[in-house]
Amino acid sequence: MEEQPRKLSDAELQDALKKLPGWKVEKAKLHREYQFENFVQAFGFMTSSALTAESMNHHPEWFNVYHKVVVDLSTHSLGGISTFDLELAKKMEVLAQRTKPQ
Repeated sequence: MEEQPRKLSDAELQDALKKLPGWKVEKAKLHREYQFENFVQAFGFMTSSALTAESMNHHPEWFNVYHKVVVDLSTHSLGGISTFDLELAKKMEVLAQRTKPQ
């Protein structure tokens, strides 16, 4: 049985951000900007992240131009940042490290 997402308290969110370098809260969303060496690396990261997000049934808002990927995470049904957003952010960090962002 999958765990249901729950909205994080401000204290939980601040604590979690200490463990997610590069992530911050922007416009009530968990926000991160990645920069890769080239478009192929950026697209590879997005592809891996898309497969992970789909397996979680939790999808990011994101934007890509050439070597830059901008990610925003929130759980619309809960009206804020949830445990699923943190889980996806952690998984994206692992994928980004494998792709070696600058």
